[in-house]
Amino acid sequence: MKIFLTGATGYIGGSVGARLVAEGHAVTGLVRSEDGAKALQGRGMKTVLGTLDDAETIARAAQEAEAVIDTAEANHPGVVDAIASAVRGSGKPFLHTSGSGIVATDARGEAVDTIYDEYSTFTPSFPRMGPRAAIDQVVFDCAKQEVRAVVIRPTMIYGGGHGVRKESAQVPALIENAKKAGIGLHIGRGENYWANVYIDDVVELYVLALAKAPAGALYYAENGEEQLKNVAAAISRMLGFEGRTRNWSPEEAEAALGPKAHSSFASNSRVRARRSRSELGWKPKGPPILEEIEGGYYKRLHRP
Repeated sequence: MKIFLTGATGYIGGSVGARLVAEGHAVTGLVRSEDGAKALQGRGMKTVLGTLDDAETIARAAQEAEAVIDTAEANHPGVVDAIASAVRGSGKPFLHTSGSGIVATDARGEAVDTIYDEYSTFTPSFPRMGPRAAIDQVVFDCAKQEVRAVVIRPTMIYGGGHGVRKESAQVPALIENAKKAGIGLHIGRGENYWANVYIDDVVELYVLALAKAPAGALYYAENGEEQLKNVAAAISRMLGFEGRTRNWSPEEAEAALGPKAHSSFASNSRVRARRSRSELGWKPKGPPILEEIEGGYYKRLHRP
């Protein structure tokens, strides 16, 4: 199959692209630079040069492909608008990457009881997630216009990637700041929960969705959840800090991580991938997040 892939040099996109190439698909990745193009070409992909704002380039590549997978930027409406304009009425698969942060609650490190699945309704708690919900809706609307449009919402992804970019955002950020502080860090009491999933299991979900997801489907990518204080303690042990942690004030976290600190590290994002399992037969097999931090990829990469 000829597949157009945005975010091809990213963590999710690069890993998905590597799997698709290995399975014999002809993958064309959107890249911003000649260096990025060379990196993808060395991994068996074709490339098209352009940014996320190049609507004509994106639309043309989507028209020429037999399927489109968007992993570029969950909050960038122009990408989805360009793809949607190109694939309406085509019957093509169109997989869009959102994220479980869309249901995150502003809790300052406290736990909440609410858990969502693919059939739950909600109103985003964080203002920046409102536009993401609107973008997801554009994809769902495509499903009503003869497109096999699907939204996938990964949770906190961990593990080593298989493309140009090897690491995700959340866990590496916590590791780097723990290194600087000499102790594991969590915002507030760290009793907030985030669902999580191993990168290889995320890739498997995309492959299954590409093959057989019905139009209009929503899938969470989740294989368990963990409190952020436990993630911080695992990072502390991995770095040789004996499991010691401390509260990271919201102000400290924002100074280190920017305004997204609250929605990424002080919130609860509790979801269950019920439809992913029941409809696609998805069976995640990756190691638990704490095990991967203490004895897997992160230990090999970050342990002094």
